[in-house]
Amino acid sequence: MTLSINPSFSPCSQSLAKGFVLAAPHSGSGKTTLSIGLMRALKRRGLDISPAKVGPDYIDPQFHEVASGVPSFNLDGWAMGAETLNSLGEVMARDGALCVIEGVMGLFDGAVKPGVLGHGATCEIAKFFKLPVILVVDCAGMGQSVAALVKGFAEFDKDVHIAGVILNKLGSLRHVSMMEHALEQIGMPVVGAIPRFEEMVLPSRHLGLVQATESSETDSQIDRIADHVEAHISVDRIAELARPFCIEEYYPSEGISPLGQHIAVAEDDAFRFFYPHLKRGWSEAQATLSFFSPLNDEAPNESADAIYLPGGYPELYAGRLAASDNFMKGLRTAATDGKVVYGECGGYMTLGSGLIDKDGVRHKMADLLPLETSFSKRKLHLGYRHVKGADGKVFRGHEFHYASIEKEEGEALFSDAEGQSHYGLQREKVSGSFVHLIDAA
Repeated sequence: MTLSINPSFSPCSQSLAKGFVLAAPHSGSGKTTLSIGLMRALKRRGLDISPAKVGPDYIDPQFHEVASGVPSFNLDGWAMGAETLNSLGEVMARDGALCVIEGVMGLFDGAVKPGVLGHGATCEIAKFFKLPVILVVDCAGMGQSVAALVKGFAEFDKDVHIAGVILNKLGSLRHVSMMEHALEQIGMPVVGAIPRFEEMVLPSRHLGLVQATESSETDSQIDRIADHVEAHISVDRIAELARPFCIEEYYPSEGISPLGQHIAVAEDDAFRFFYPHLKRGWSEAQATLSFFSPLNDEAPNESADAIYLPGGYPELYAGRLAASDNFMKGLRTAATDGKVVYGECGGYMTLGSGLIDKDGVRHKMADLLPLETSFSKRKLHLGYRHVKGADGKVFRGHEFHYASIEKEEGEALFSDAEGQSHYGLQREKVSGSFVHLIDAA
C-alpha cells in the first residue's frame, strides 16, 4: 500500500518563511544531534536559520544557538497560548529564511492532562504552524519492520504530514538497503541514512545534555557532526521539503510581566536557564536587562530595581557560590533595600539558607528564604505546573529537578489551579519556586 504523503494544508494568513519539524517515534532516537548537525550544514550553505525546540527544554536550544548562530525559542503547546506561539512564530519567520524545529519525546507524546492548546506534543506544533515532519527513526535492532512503524506514524493523524524519514544508527550497507527497500514499498522518501558514529553522542547529565557553554570543544564537535550529516543526509532535499511557515492573525500576548524597569539577571554556568522568549518579551516591554556572573563573584547592578536568578546547576558550584561574598552581599543588600528578588529552581535554592551537595556537604546560601535543599537524597520532580499567585494571576510552567526539600517554611508563592498544592516561598519582595514560568495562562 502506498501512503498519501502530500496532503493539502489549509491556507494560512501569512507565509513569511519555510520550515520543517524534526521528530521521532521516541526519545533517544538522535533528534538533538541530527538537529544541530542539520542546522550547521544548512548554515554552511548560506541559509539563515531560525531554530526552535518543542517543549520546556533549556539545554537543547543552547546547542541550536551554537550551531545556527541565533537564539533558539521554545514552542510549547501545553504552556503557551496561541497568541504567544504566533508572536514567536512571526519573529522566527521574520528573522530566518528556514525554520528548523526540533521535537520533544515521541511525535505524539505529551502531558496526560491537556493544557492551553493540547498536551504539549510535537505534532501539535507541526499542525499549529502547518509544517511537514521529518521523522528520525532509530534503526538499531530493526529490519523491515521499519515500514510498519513509519506507516503507523504517517496514518495516525491525517493532519500531520510526514514528508520523509531519516534512518539513524544503521549497522551496514545491507542494513541501509533493507530499510530503504521496505520504505519504498509504502512510498515514503528516505532523505538520510546515518551509520553509527561515536562523535554523534553528546555528553549528558541528569537534566539532559551537558550545557553547550561548558566545553570549549562544542563548536568543533558540531562541525564534526555536520560533516557526518552532510556525508549521509540529502541536506538540500530536506530544505526543499520545507513548507511555508504559517502565522495566523493574533493579539499580542500579555506574557509574563517584567520584574522591574531594570532587571539584573544572573548568567553563567550555574544560572543559564533563562527562556529566550521571556528575555525578548521583557526587552520589548522596555525593561533594561543587565547581566552578572555569581561564579565570578559579581554583584548585581546597584541601579537595578529587580534581580532575577534563573535555574541552572548551583549544586555543581555550591562551594564557589557560598564563597562569593560580593554576590551574596549584593543579594542581601537588595533585599534589605526592598528590591524585587526572584529565583527559579536553581535560583530558588540559592535564595535559601543552605544547599547540601551530592556528597552530603552543606553550603551556606543567601539565607533570604527559609529553605533548605539537598542533593544527597535525589528525587525526580518532573512535570507541567498550572499555578496561581496570591494576587490571582495564573501562570503555566514546568518543574524538573532532583533536589529534595529538607525545609520549606513560610508563605507560599503559588498554589496549583485547584488550590491543593503549594509551590515556593515569599518573604516581602523576595520570592521563588521550583517552577520555571513559561507563559501567563
